[in-house]
Amino acid sequence: MNMKTFYRIFAVVVLLATVSVSAVQAGNDDRRGTAGASELLINPWARSAGWGSAGVACMRGLDAFYFNVAGLSFTHKMDVAYSNTQLYGGKSGLMGAASINAFGLAVRVFDAGVMGVSVMAMGFGDIPVTTVYSPEAGTNGTFSPTYMNINVAYAHSFTRSVHGGVNLKVVNESTDNVTASGFAIDAGIQYVTGANDELKFGISLKNLGFGLSYSGTGLSYTHVNSVENTVTAMHPSVDMEMPTCLNIGISYDFLFEKWDQCLTVAGSFTSNAFLKDNFGLGVEYSLLNLFQLRCGYVFQKNIFSDSDRTTANTGLCAGASVKVPITKKDKEGNNTSLSIDYSYRSASPLNGTHSVGASLRF
Repeated sequence: MNMKTFYRIFAVVVLLATVSVSAVQAGNDDRRGTAGASELLINPWARSAGWGSAGVACMRGLDAFYFNVAGLSFTHKMDVAYSNTQLYGGKSGLMGAASINAFGLAVRVFDAGVMGVSVMAMGFGDIPVTTVYSPEAGTNGTFSPTYMNINVAYAHSFTRSVHGGVNLKVVNESTDNVTASGFAIDAGIQYVTGANDELKFGISLKNLGFGLSYSGTGLSYTHVNSVENTVTAMHPSVDMEMPTCLNIGISYDFLFEKWDQCLTVAGSFTSNAFLKDNFGLGVEYSLLNLFQLRCGYVFQKNIFSDSDRTTANTGLCAGASVKVPITKKDKEGNNTSLSIDYSYRSASPLNGTHSVGASLRF
């Protein structure tokens, strides 16, 4: 693909980003919290969750599905990853274990192109059923909602410095008798520069798509009146918009030859169409390219106020990774390795969120 084609694609992405920003600026506080598919705003990957939202410019591999799909283009041959997240300690109100399982696969299919597939499944455990005629919890059984997102992405390296990607996603939310489905698209670009590729920029537009609405027998209501006539009424669901957001990020690697050390500092800004805007800052330290420690903070307006904060997350996050080489490095310095990742995200008044994951890189 020549540079002229790339610049056309880049212009389209910038145009879409501009439209997204305009839509956000046109919104007001009445729109906040009114979008559907809010699970699309939760990072299911253990490694990248350890430094908040700061990975827009520098995230690589399958974690790029969440931040910036352009990072998928850095896959060497093949990546396989699995991650489990216990949301808010696995408990949330009357719910049982609230958890997320994510699986991803990325394969290099061309010299400069990578295809990727990922699945995210979110469960809430068993929730007690209550009805108008039987409002007591525990006497009517339980139900188990399930959210699932399926992603299919393609990322391409246009030059050594310019990388882009597109992700198509299918969103499904369901219970025993109600379901909703929708489609959305992500697009992103990463730019790498510097003598050792230490400076990186990134921009991504996420969750741009059509609205979704619920349907099913669970939206009907049956009432028996005083003369024993049965009346059934339907309550149709209104369309909900996708939680569109625009991410802009920058990162810089401070490289040290001794023990192959690297200190990465990254920052990001997220403009949300239906939530408060976020600022993210993250730091990652790598030793021998085998051990990584990272921490981050996600700031939004009123996050320090328990009464005015509109999210359970309190901003602080941290994580660590251990990489185990399986084969020797080839001439290009690449090898097969197994990585074990862990992250923690603080929350209040709920418990913090724990994520554990593993990935194989070939």
